[in-house]
Amino acid sequence: MASINNKTIWITGASSGIGEALAYKLSEKGCQLILSSRNQAALEVVRGNCKNPETVKILPLDITKYELMPSKAEDAINAFGSLDILINNAGISQRSYILDTDFEVYKKLVDINYLGTVAITKAVLPYFIKQQNGHFATVTSLMGKFGSPIRSGYCGSKHALHGFFDVLRMEHEKDHLKVTLVAPGFVQTNIAKNALVGDGKARGHEDEDNANGLTTSDFAEKMIRALEKEKFEVYMGGKEVLGVYLKRFFPRLLHKMVLKNTAKNS
Repeated sequence: MASINNKTIWITGASSGIGEALAYKLSEKGCQLILSSRNQAALEVVRGNCKNPETVKILPLDITKYELMPSKAEDAINAFGSLDILINNAGISQRSYILDTDFEVYKKLVDINYLGTVAITKAVLPYFIKQQNGHFATVTSLMGKFGSPIRSGYCGSKHALHGFFDVLRMEHEKDHLKVTLVAPGFVQTNIAKNALVGDGKARGHEDEDNANGLTTSDFAEKMIRALEKEKFEVYMGGKEVLGVYLKRFFPRLLHKMVLKNTAKNS
């Protein structure tokens, strides 16, 4: 098992939730960190709360500005003179029925969750190839493995990530690159509160399932272990993880169970 200690790691979506928790855990392990999101003030707070803030750099980033990704990647690499791991964590969710969802909402979900992640990954890829070493860690979702009502655009964008990164792993195994897809279930973040509704506004309130999910600290610890083991793909959560296996072997049963759970919580 490879140790993550003292690695240089770039984290997107680092101003809150999973990204913030990862920053704290990785700082404790002596890692040099580059933290990115749109919210520079929040990033500064996260850096100040890290165990070793002197080895944390702030790199403000809007993941939808694809044309800036090559220069942002250069800035990230130059921050400490090297880069070992890119953690693709930036993303946004959705809570609206297909019939009620504006097309622009779907476009925004794809722009942020999929195309933005692809753009930053492609910007880092030549550097990893040149050094013949590097690890892409992408936070997807269990919704990238099976679907659920009122999450159509979110599910679509997360499914797309699995397809892209599976191929990236295959194409660049010869370059000694690693790819880990991390699919969380319910985690105690603001993802449901910040989710887009049909007209593109933020939902504004949390889900009970998320409120009762894994803590971000527990999730970060599990994710770090998965990276050290260089896992291809890992699922994290409670009983919702069973959905991955039901989808594969008993898709009709999963269909009925998801609809029943949706009706119960609607």
